[in-house]
Amino acid sequence: MTIEVVPGDPRNPQATALLTQSHALMESLFPPEDNFFLNIDDLCVPEISFYVAREGDEVLGTGALADKGDYGEVKSMFVSPDARGKGVGEALLSQIEATARSKGHAAMKLETGNVLYAAHRLYERAGFAKCGPFGDYPEANSSIFMEKTL
Repeated sequence: MTIEVVPGDPRNPQATALLTQSHALMESLFPPEDNFFLNIDDLCVPEISFYVAREGDEVLGTGALADKGDYGEVKSMFVSPDARGKGVGEALLSQIEATARSKGHAAMKLETGNVLYAAHRLYERAGFAKCGPFGDYPEANSSIFMEKTL
C-alpha cells in the first residue's frame, strides 16, 4: 500500500491521537519553557495548512505549515512509532514544501528538539541547515533551529 499525504483535520481522532503522543513525548524530553508545539485548537486556524499521511484509512503521521508571511514554518511533524522508516516523514515534508512554494515563501524554517536525532537527519536530507532563532523563539538550550531557502 502507498502512503498518501492529504489535507487533514487536527480534530480527527487519529490525528488527535498522534498529536497527543507527540506532545507527551516533547513534555517528557524538554522543560516546559522549551516546548513550542501548537495545541490542537492552534492548528485549526487559517494560517495553518495541516496534513496527514495515511496508508489506507490509517493515519501514520502529521505535519503542518504555518504561514509567517515571507517564510513558512514547519510545525507538528510527527510519525507514529510503528510507521517510522517507511518514508512518512519525507512524504509529509515534501507536501509541506510544495505548499510553501505555492504560497510564494522564500524559505522554510523550523524549531526542533536537540535530542530528536532522527528529525535532524530527515531535515538535513531535505536540504535544511542550522540557523539561529527566528520569529518569537527565544534562544533555548534544547532547541535547534533550521532553515531552507526555496
